[in-house]
Amino acid sequence: MDFNIVTLGCKVNQYESEAMREDMLKNGFSSAENKDFADIFIINTCTVTSVSDAKNRKLIHRIRRNNPSAVIVLTGCMPQAFPDEMEQFNECDIILGNKQRTSLVPSINRFLGERTPFIDIPTHENTGFEYENLSVSSFGEHTRAFIKIEDGCNRFCSYCIIPYARGRVRSKPLADLKKEIQSVAAGGYKEVVLVGINLSAYGLNEDFDLADAVEAACSVEGIERVRLGSIEPERMDDEMTKRLSAQPKFCPQFHLSLQSGCDNTLKAMNRHYTSAEYAEIVNRLRNNFDNASITTDVMVGFAGETEEDFEASMAFVKSIGFAKVHVFPYSQRRGTKAAGAPNQLNPAVKEQRAKQMIKLTDESRKEFLSSQVGLTEEVLFERMRHGYLEGYTKNYTPVHVISSDATLCSQIRSVKLTKAFDDYCEAELILY
Repeated sequence: MDFNIVTLGCKVNQYESEAMREDMLKNGFSSAENKDFADIFIINTCTVTSVSDAKNRKLIHRIRRNNPSAVIVLTGCMPQAFPDEMEQFNECDIILGNKQRTSLVPSINRFLGERTPFIDIPTHENTGFEYENLSVSSFGEHTRAFIKIEDGCNRFCSYCIIPYARGRVRSKPLADLKKEIQSVAAGGYKEVVLVGINLSAYGLNEDFDLADAVEAACSVEGIERVRLGSIEPERMDDEMTKRLSAQPKFCPQFHLSLQSGCDNTLKAMNRHYTSAEYAEIVNRLRNNFDNASITTDVMVGFAGETEEDFEASMAFVKSIGFAKVHVFPYSQRRGTKAAGAPNQLNPAVKEQRAKQMIKLTDESRKEFLSSQVGLTEEVLFERMRHGYLEGYTKNYTPVHVISSDATLCSQIRSVKLTKAFDDYCEAELILY
């Protein structure tokens, strides 16, 4: 029987889908040649916003309409966050929680034998939980491999459903991490990206931390770059920063989650830092890393955000000079504290503030890219597009080099950045 896996959401979801794909292949199933038709569909859901839930439902309807006899498996964050609502998904044959990925194949075999739909969503424990030991050996056609090393979050930001969908912090053991990275290195990958739900909390309540994970990854022969996924400001102290900066393979790109530059809003969000503390962390990173890039996420229009709060956030964001910012308007998420907060803003106000923030951060993006012109950097080329090579520097500056030499894909080569555009830099190969 053949199968398709449809993934919605973050890099952690993508990693977990790859782990499930490899498990299916090892157990005799085959990948479907057509993404729209298969004997089995596995839908790995995201539930970070209500829009995500709507996408999940629309996707399920479309798959069932086009594949009336297929086995449909629903898994991921949405079932885990809202287990009491799963009976309405009667178009799905199997519904699994976020702890049941290793049970995927047995669950499918059970259904094939009994032809009786079932739901299996164990609750997340607050104590005594273990890390789900998934692993991957490849990541499709990508030149970098994403390696999940942490799951769960203890922060309970007032707008976020993820702690309910993912449970508490738990971490991949260092020995398992190193073994997995050795496997992807053997497959020819030169760069790994360590990812997690709250990556900064890796090793919480253990005798290791995120710096240990980076050091373990950097020690693997064949791996030439080690990068971090999105991180929270917590635990990025002086010792952590110095240990990371001591690793030559480590990439100085930090997606440091902000959400708001206003202290009033940060407090209402239940974020665990002030704008001044965030700025101190940014300064520490820039002082310890040459040509570091700082990227972030910024939410506008949070419940109770006044015009003064928004202006304070704008001013702070401008003062940091981010390399890139993902801006999005706040949307109420049922099941969270903020959903019932007073003084919810009109959607038109939120959209207008988003436009203002995007305009500001677009200028910041242009300034950062312009600052890269004239530098000599190493680029890992990922793909050939319409007569040019596309890749990224260590600080994740996107680079285009006019070339027809596809053999340079998956290679790391030195280039000189010559010109900045809105979202990338043009460069010339340095020939030796």
